[in-house]
Amino acid sequence: MYLADQTWPDLGEYVAEESVAVVPLGSTEQHGPHLPLSTDHTIAEGLAREAADRTGFLCTPTIDIGVSTHHLQFHGTMSVDPPQFRDYVESFSRNLTRHGIDRIVYVNAHGGNMQHLREVGRRLREDRDAYAVEWMWDESIPDLVDDLFEHNGPHGGPKETAMMLHLDPEHVKADKLAEARDGGRVHLEDGDPTIHGARNYYDAIDNSPNGVFGDQTDATAEKGEELFEAATEQLVALLEWLDEKPFDDLMAKPHVDPQPGSRRE
Repeated sequence: MYLADQTWPDLGEYVAEESVAVVPLGSTEQHGPHLPLSTDHTIAEGLAREAADRTGFLCTPTIDIGVSTHHLQFHGTMSVDPPQFRDYVESFSRNLTRHGIDRIVYVNAHGGNMQHLREVGRRLREDRDAYAVEWMWDESIPDLVDDLFEHNGPHGGPKETAMMLHLDPEHVKADKLAEARDGGRVHLEDGDPTIHGARNYYDAIDNSPNGVFGDQTDATAEKGEELFEAATEQLVALLEWLDEKPFDDLMAKPHVDPQPGSRRE
C-alpha cells in the first residue's frame, strides 16, 4: 500500500489493524559515467514498493536526498548535512508514530545514510515511540552478490548497474560500461585506501577518478532481476518478522539488577 495514493479514511482502516511502515531512502549523487544520479533512490523505492505490494504493509514516499558529502566533487550531487538529515528523518518518523505506526523499516540504498539512520532508530527506541531499523539490500544477500560478480565494487559497480538495468534501463548508458570500469578503480585496494593503519581518504574521488569501483561490464538486466527478487524476499521476511514481534520485545532491555538507586533511603 503506497501512502500517497490513499485517502485518509483508507489509511485509518490500515492503522486500525497494522502498525508497520516501510520508508525508502537513497541519494541523488554521482554514479559514474554510466548510471544516473537517481540510482540509489530508484533502487530503494523499487524494493520498498515491491515488498509493500507483496505484504500489504504501508510504504511512504521516498526520501531521495541523503548524506553525500563524499561525492560533492562531481557535478549534480545533492547532499544534506548529517545533523539536518538525522533531524528530518526523525521528525518524519515521529509523524508516522502520531498516526499509529510503531515499527519502521528504512529501506536504504546509500551507504552514507547508514550510521545516521541507526542513530535515529536509537532515539526512537529510547523514547519507546517506535522500533526503526535500517536495511541495506546488498547486505541482505551478500553470498549472491559475490557469486554473480567477480569484481563488485562498493559504489557504482556491477551490482548497482545490474539493478538499474532491471529497474530503469532507459537511464543506464550501456555503451559506457567499459569507460566506467577503465576510468574508475576496479580494485579498491589499488588506491591505497589505508596507510599505516589509517584510512587515507575522505571522498570517492580520492580513490577513483570517475567516482566508481568494480567491473561494470559484468552487469546484466538478468542478474539485476535475480538480485531484486532475492533482496525483496529478504525484505518481506524482515517485515513479517517485525510485524509478529510484541512491541515490548523490541524495546531496550532494562538496566541490570540492582536497579540504580534501589537501596537509597
